[in-house]
Amino acid sequence: MVAVKSVRDQELQDILLPVVDKFRGQRGAVIPVLQKAQEAFGYLPREVLIFIANELSVPLAEVYSVVSFYSLFTTVPVGRHRLEVCTGTACYVKGSQKLLEQLKEKLHLEPGKVSKDGRFSLATTRCVGACSAAPVLKIGEELHGQFTVEQIEPLLNKLKQQGS
Repeated sequence: MVAVKSVRDQELQDILLPVVDKFRGQRGAVIPVLQKAQEAFGYLPREVLIFIANELSVPLAEVYSVVSFYSLFTTVPVGRHRLEVCTGTACYVKGSQKLLEQLKEKLHLEPGKVSKDGRFSLATTRCVGACSAAPVLKIGEELHGQFTVEQIEPLLNKLKQQGS
């Protein structure tokens, strides 16, 4: 076991122990606990992964393998509004690259980065499974199909008005 050394130990316990207790000893417990952790913290920092591994009595490498396998998990901080452009074949053919370029320009942000104010993060993702709605922009967990460059400015204005 790896020791957790963080000022957030109490926060980890308060948020995650009830979830861990619910799934403790069950096969496949890692995924729902990771989901709750990411929901609570916005991403999965190392100390959270160590805590989960320790509490579920599973090797840290197993927790990392789950996190790295599933694209819904992230170990890097993300913005309040997480924008992901699908770059799968159907979306690419239907113009997702233009969407990405426009978002990069409007947000002054490269994929994989978070805006200085923490409001936005931009990423690309491979096929989201909504090929008939290409091109697709994913905002948080919501898919927005047949998204156009013309829709970007109003979308960003709306998201900015929602506050930080």
